[in-house]
Amino acid sequence: MKYDLISVRSTRTPYKVSRPVDIYAALKRYANAKVEKFFAISLDGQHAILHINIVSIGTTNRCMVHPREVYLAAVKDSATALVVAHNHPSGNNTASVEDRDISNRLREAGELLGIPMLDSLVFSRTGYFSFVEGGLLDPAKFD
Repeated sequence: MKYDLISVRSTRTPYKVSRPVDIYAALKRYANAKVEKFFAISLDGQHAILHINIVSIGTTNRCMVHPREVYLAAVKDSATALVVAHNHPSGNNTASVEDRDISNRLREAGELLGIPMLDSLVFSRTGYFSFVEGGLLDPAKFD
């Protein structure tokens, strides 16, 4: 089965990520989506966004994600770091058990590949939840 990534490319000046709120600002335009979308945000060596890749589109309350698709995007982008995020159409930014499990799996995969996952965000029109800020993932340096 072939997977096609949806890559959102920017022609603007590179946007540097130094904290989770920067990721939320870059993704806020997707906050009102009616279905869940899972994003892999590829970062360069200076932690500027290379691409915002939509790796999975789900239903109103679920999105299937596998590490191979997430890291396929990062490898294609020659990323040196990665942040993942997904929206919750309900407006509830609480991380589910499934959200926690996939975030931990993705962090482990990134360690094996040498592309560290800096954070995982759940976001909606009401705000965001950062796994690092919430203590669910060990902090990784954005700078």
